[in-house]
Amino acid sequence: MRDVEIDGYHVRFQRCLSEATPFLPDLGSEALAVQRAYARADATEVLAAFREARATTLKLLIDLDDTQLARTAFFEDYGPVTLRSLVHYLCSHDQQHLSGLQWLLGKIEAARAAAVD
Repeated sequence: MRDVEIDGYHVRFQRCLSEATPFLPDLGSEALAVQRAYARADATEVLAAFREARATTLKLLIDLDDTQLARTAFFEDYGPVTLRSLVHYLCSHDQQHLSGLQWLLGKIEAARAAAVD
């Protein structure tokens, strides 16, 4: 999430604001995970970096007006988008990860219950 925020959405938002209909490539999240050794990353450091990145995102978006939010781009694998739609995609990305964490917590709790029986 940290790298998608920084290398993905920060760049996408900035390009939407500064370029006429930019092409926004997909990051290739799975390749990033391998290249940047996510499995060996320090969770505390990653969370702190994500927190800082999200604060930067909020500062970037907070004062945008309707005209800025309506600026367009072409997002690889999605097609034509507006900056506003990119914000929705970012929120959806967050929700997908939160949903996965909820599922994982359910599995952990089920395993605990099975171990007690």
